[in-house]
Amino acid sequence: MTHANQKAIASFYESFAARDAEGMIANYDPHAIRFSDPVFTDLQGDEPSAMWRMLVGRAADLAVDFRDVSADDHSGKAYWEARYTFSKTGRKVLNRVRAEFRFHDGKIVEHRDHFDLYAWTRQALGPIGTLVGWSPLLQAPLRRSAKKELRRFMKQSRA
Repeated sequence: MTHANQKAIASFYESFAARDAEGMIANYDPHAIRFSDPVFTDLQGDEPSAMWRMLVGRAADLAVDFRDVSADDHSGKAYWEARYTFSKTGRKVLNRVRAEFRFHDGKIVEHRDHFDLYAWTRQALGPIGTLVGWSPLLQAPLRRSAKKELRRFMKQSRA
């Protein structure tokens, strides 16, 4: 028998694969959510939902696959891959991600994605990512830019 939290993770990724941000967000606790990955660090409140709306809404050729989903009463994990074109450079990306979740009352309250940011910068940014993608000199501005884009998206969504 599949645990309910395992079903929630599968539902999240099935919605992601279908580019259905609202379906993804339906698996989050609307009152207590935290998200973090190597680019979008420490998102809280409405930010994780807005991030998914922004990313899914902008994805022209996104393909998502997931596997190895497991969960118990309090936590869960999954492995997923996303294939897409990074819009700023037109370069193809294959991002391999290990996800960890915490649950409360059947809803995700914490979601942490782990991936190799240097591998991502090499793919998404090409030669510049290969040369300095490992460096805080590139990674810190990348994070600031992502947060700024998210804030702009959230402001436009409220207007």
